[in-house]
Amino acid sequence: MDELIEWIENIEDIRQKRKVRHKLSDILVIVLFATLANANEWEEIACFAQHQEDYLKKYIRLESGIPSHDTIRRVMGMINPQYIQQLQVKWNELLSSNEGEKLKKIINIDGKTMRSNKTKDQKASHVVSAWSKEDGYCLGQKVVEEKSNEITAIPELLESIQIKCNIVTIDAMGTQTEIAKKIKQKKAEYVLALKGNQGILYEEVKEYLEDEEFLREIIKKGNYKKTVEKAHGQIETRQYYQTDDINWLTSKNKWIGIKSIGMVEKTCEKNGEIIKENRYYISSLKTEIETFERAVRGHWAIESMHWHLDVTFREDYNTTIDKTAALNQNIIRKWCLSILKLIEVRKQKTSLKLKRFAIGCNPGKYLDEILKL
Repeated sequence: MDELIEWIENIEDIRQKRKVRHKLSDILVIVLFATLANANEWEEIACFAQHQEDYLKKYIRLESGIPSHDTIRRVMGMINPQYIQQLQVKWNELLSSNEGEKLKKIINIDGKTMRSNKTKDQKASHVVSAWSKEDGYCLGQKVVEEKSNEITAIPELLESIQIKCNIVTIDAMGTQTEIAKKIKQKKAEYVLALKGNQGILYEEVKEYLEDEEFLREIIKKGNYKKTVEKAHGQIETRQYYQTDDINWLTSKNKWIGIKSIGMVEKTCEKNGEIIKENRYYISSLKTEIETFERAVRGHWAIESMHWHLDVTFREDYNTTIDKTAALNQNIIRKWCLSILKLIEVRKQKTSLKLKRFAIGCNPGKYLDEILKL
């Protein structure tokens, strides 16, 4: 905790000193603790602080008492999000270990719109995040005005994070030659989804991987894997195909580092009804079917993160209009998400939503445990 406070106190406070009543470090600690303890709105954050003032004084001075919710919101709108991101990175560094270094990590990149941030006069913020599946935390984020701007935000995000020797996965919108080039320049690998927006490339890959003769050859070479799972009341079968036979691709020379293409054939069976779906990919990976399968399935870790932001932290119901305050809250929520995954509140498996509720019921017990991690 002392190290955390030290980081926070190094954040530049742009407020006029003679008008400052509440220290920046006090406000940030209040927001972090309250968010862990099931507070979502500014009023809830201030309410938590009012009821837990004695406990909070174990870590912060609160020389001028508890700030109002308006003060907390206003100050959070004045902090440069880069400083909050630096705190998040510092925390990630504390958690990092040598475990799993031999295994290439999956870094998922995708965007999420903060829907309640929209007003008549301004568009909702769209946050593009990089999520480390194995580590369970966010590596960084960039905010843009709308989803279509992801293409320009992704290279900037890639430049700001460490991806060397790992595998970057991106959905079809981010399947761009310049993005693939940036990933290879950073000495990482990529698995990029293909959809109709890729035109000829998509059609060529689709036609090749739907040919039964070619699929039999892929299976024969061992570049095939099948999984069967029961999920959501249905049987899900996935068949993974990967091949390095790509010299025939018309646009092969445009994609720096491309070494293979792949397909996932997903079949869902429920109540006698069968639904099939095929997804296609280009990749800088050699034909390593286990790695390809892990990368494709691993991409959905970021979808899980987005789900938790909405369900566990109710982000889409938060009506914070100030763009900076909203982004700072988004970063802190993702920070809290990584913290919650590390703690136990009961011996049996507990949802993150229930963990927040438990922390809110007994912050003195659980927050102290978090600070000892």
